[in-house]
Amino acid sequence: MNIMQMMKQAQSMQKRLKDTQEELANVEITGEAAGGNVKVTCDGLGKFKSIKLTPEAINPENPSSVSVDTVETLEDIISAAIVQASDKASAQMEQKMKAVTGGINIPGLF
Repeated sequence: MNIMQMMKQAQSMQKRLKDTQEELANVEITGEAAGGNVKVTCDGLGKFKSIKLTPEAINPENPSSVSVDTVETLEDIISAAIVQASDKASAQMEQKMKAVTGGINIPGLF
């Protein structure tokens, strides 16, 4: 293989990587906790986009009041939803990038 072929292959891979990153940036991935009462959405790159809470996520008897214990529980539930969304995004990104690189692990890529 000559140097020109290698450069063309590198440029081709670079374009495919850029296209894949753009595709992942447009994907929405949702993590849920508390039976779907907390939903966190991020893009395929793991960037946070939104959070949705149902009134039941705060207090099923009285949505307008929050006790300290409920706040701590809600923080844990939100954290769990964020972790789930982030893990899903990481797995999808790794799968897509491996498809582009042919399974070669390129440090710093994902």
